Amino acid sequence: MLEIGFTGLALIALGSVSAHAWTPDIPLDPLKVRWAKAPSKFIELDGMQVHYRDEGPRDDPAPILLLHGTGNSLHTWDAWAEQLKGKHRVIRFDRPGFGLTWPNPTGDYSMVYFADFAQRFLDALQVRKVTVAGNSAGGRVALYLASRHPERVEKLVLIASAGYPRNTPSQFAFRLMTSRWLAPILTRILPRGQVEANVRNTYGDTTKVRQEVLDRSYELTLREGNRRALVDNLPQAQDVHDQVLVKAIKVPALIMWVAMTM
Repeated sequence: MLEIGFTGLALIALGSVSAHAWTPDIPLDPLKVRWAKAPSKFIELDGMQVHYRDEGPRDDPAPILLLHGTGNSLHTWDAWAEQLKGKHRVIRFDRPGFGLTWPNPTGDYSMVYFADFAQRFLDALQVRKVTVAGNSAGGRVALYLASRHPERVEKLVLIASAGYPRNTPSQFAFRLMTSRWLAPILTRILPRGQVEANVRNTYGDTTKVRQEVLDRSYELTLREGNRRALVDNLPQAQDVHDQVLVKAIKVPALIMWVAMTM
């Protein structure tokens, strides 16, 4: 029997959808009109225009920094910000290469870079110390921030965080994007159905997935340069061993997790 490997199967699958999914980038300006309404702001940092929101009382002695995961944006935290901003200063930003922040001109998307970028971002806002909450890859960035800049982190909140080995299968879409054969094709296609399925998979209650969330996720992924940045990002996130780093962190941490059965 002919044996077809992962790449061969992926090429067959891509061939069946590419004619219908070949999708151009969307320029930044129309996306800013739609998704960067107040209280959104932009700040120049590391040669990029960085999209961020900074809400709540400025005299809060321990502001909250919210870090989103791979393929997401600061909008991930809308509900959290709405609940917290009455009593706390709530800060969030689109990580480089995601949402409305420019791709990193150096092409560096390592965890070390993201942690140091977060530290420089806090410096730019003149924020000394924060409680950091991170989801998925944002949780891993939070871990690196606490490890490399412990003086900046008061507490950690890790929500389904990356950064520690687990026996869970990688998503098919992520495996595709880390294939050196398929990556150039994947910077030009984006099946909307796959994006919507990925969004729904992140919700425990899919009835909470509003059409606006689906539209935003699809459009921001199409933001000019974001697909290329995602293809560059994923391989850099794979070759990391965090066990020693995690064990060395001393700040209080709340870990939120969902147990799944097959």
